Amino acid sequence: MSLSVVILAAGKGTRMRSSLPKVLHPIADKPMVSHVIDAARYLNADNIYLVYGFGGEVLKAQLSKGNSGEELTFVEQKEQLGTGHAVDMASPLLKDDENVLVLYGDVPLTKVSTLESLLAVKPDNGMALLTVHLADPTGYGRIVRAENGEEVSQVVGIVEQKDANAEQLKINECNTGILLANGGDLKRWLANLSNENAQGEYYLTDIIAACHSEGKEIATTHPETEVEVEGANNRVQLAALERAFQLREAEVLMLAGASLRDPSRIDIRGRIAVGQEVQIDVNCIFEGEVVLANGVQVGANSILKDCTIGENTIIKPNSMIEGAVIGDDCSVGPFARIRPDTTMNNNSHVGNFVEMKKSTLGEGSKSGHLTYLGDTTIGKNVNIGAGTITCNYDGINKSRTIIDDNAFIGSNSSLVAPVFIGATSTIGAGSVISKDVEKEELAVARGKQRNVKGWKRPTKKS
Repeated sequence: MSLSVVILAAGKGTRMRSSLPKVLHPIADKPMVSHVIDAARYLNADNIYLVYGFGGEVLKAQLSKGNSGEELTFVEQKEQLGTGHAVDMASPLLKDDENVLVLYGDVPLTKVSTLESLLAVKPDNGMALLTVHLADPTGYGRIVRAENGEEVSQVVGIVEQKDANAEQLKINECNTGILLANGGDLKRWLANLSNENAQGEYYLTDIIAACHSEGKEIATTHPETEVEVEGANNRVQLAALERAFQLREAEVLMLAGASLRDPSRIDIRGRIAVGQEVQIDVNCIFEGEVVLANGVQVGANSILKDCTIGENTIIKPNSMIEGAVIGDDCSVGPFARIRPDTTMNNNSHVGNFVEMKKSTLGEGSKSGHLTYLGDTTIGKNVNIGAGTITCNYDGINKSRTIIDDNAFIGSNSSLVAPVFIGATSTIGAGSVISKDVEKEELAVARGKQRNVKGWKRPTKKS
């Protein structure tokens, strides 16, 4: 049977104190609603309907970036008349013979495995609910079950907090709002909803009683943890969900073979794959797609984005690596910046305050300190002295510098591209090289030194 997912994302989120639609506030640098959309995609949903209200144009623009919203169908809820009314906005698009899953754009941490369990328990003639047992159920709708003496009795309805009596308020099994129903049934139940309740709204939860009244079965399943079904209505709750997400990701890393100095001080804002014996120090941030091979060490306060780090490589503290490939047995940093389209081959090294961009550092080559290497191809076993700059930009065009194997570049040198430095050649410290240097040559390009005897330093004017 086909599956459609309806995601409710129409709330303004007044308590966020923000002009941004609530569901666009980020968890792990990604809008909350995007996490929900990703879950729907993992379920291979045939259709994803996003019900929006406040900030619709902003929502559409944000979710359409990078074609991430190409499978989405946006459905407008012009008036905020309750969750039942919101789902009903998508009714004309739903098929009678499909399953319909209802999710919430501000509940971002529901696991795909939990939703798969919900799909598995749904009876052919009935619906499935995701419920949760809470120590403090205040504010939640309560699950009402028939009193027939059975250990787990049939669900007969859901009562909202404001409509519950004293006995019902003692119930700690609560509604998450996440449910699965047949499309034809759902549309019929939604069409018959009433707003005669304390809120004057059309409750989606009222369809549970409608299902029971028709003699249909209502199955339930539960998430592993409460946080899976928690939403964010303000920035305090948003921060709590962020930490919960990060701790969950940290646990995955540790089970995969990584050692984290402090699991509460790591931020994963994408996907990270780790080998065995990986060590990650505190306050590291991982963005995009990151791969850490066996034995990698990542120092404190480092930021890695869309990069691959080879075996036994050490990333020293406060380093930034983006869009780069680092080979085996390399060392980077501290305080190094490796920018996109850079490759460091095996056993190469860059040290403190070295920046590389669109460059290749050959096997065994090193640049220890205070250097900029842009648009540069460096061969094997090359030594780049402190303070070296490849002058790759003339104000209009970028040009390339090529340094062949075993060259030695003296400290404080400027290599004015385009320029070629031959194998085993030497550049004298403090040189400005604007012409090619052939194999095994020494190049020295300095102004003539002049020493003035008896020279007096300037004195401060009164």
